[in-house]
Amino acid sequence: MEEMHTKKLKTGTTTVGVVCRNAVVLGADKKATMGYLVASKNTQKIIQIEDHIGMTIAGAVGDAQALQRYIQAELRLYMFNEGRKIPVTAAANLVSNILYSRRFYPYMVQLLIGGHDEKGPHVFSFDPTGSIQEEDEYFSTGSGSVMALGVLEDKYKKDMDADEAKKLVIRAIRAARERDIATGGRTIDVIIIDSKGYHKVPEEEIEKIAK
Repeated sequence: MEEMHTKKLKTGTTTVGVVCRNAVVLGADKKATMGYLVASKNTQKIIQIEDHIGMTIAGAVGDAQALQRYIQAELRLYMFNEGRKIPVTAAANLVSNILYSRRFYPYMVQLLIGGHDEKGPHVFSFDPTGSIQEEDEYFSTGSGSVMALGVLEDKYKKDMDADEAKKLVIRAIRAARERDIATGGRTIDVIIIDSKGYHKVPEEEIEKIAK
């Protein structure tokens, strides 16, 4: 059993979601492990599930990928039936219901959903059994979350703009990379979601800020 466990591909992970003035900023490292092996230094842990919604993943990669397909199919059905994009809160409740339906054999993941709609920016956190919480300011998941939350707690400001939040997210994940052996990878992914949509911050810009 232990041998099977160590061979499962996992994202040890640090992911962060920050609510700022008129935007949400999501960030994640890029390392995936298989036991004591670094299986990938370039894993995508932030998934675009709609034009205005992103999801960060920590946990078992296979479970996260299966859940991604399920959620994206449900959101396409919503668009087809309703003729409009799903509100972020409704998408979060859908994810919570999916997770709860599998509570006796759960997806081994810890998720953040971040997005922007007519009601503004939102970040929701989940546990594997479907517990849901809307975060007013910020949250972090994964093995490096303790270090990241320390930085967020110290430096977060309620009225910060997206540019300030972007720098804070990078700083929080860098702190986790310094102290958590399961957090790492070649670079950091950072996504900004605002009224104009879903935007990936260029790698060169992240590297410049991270210096």
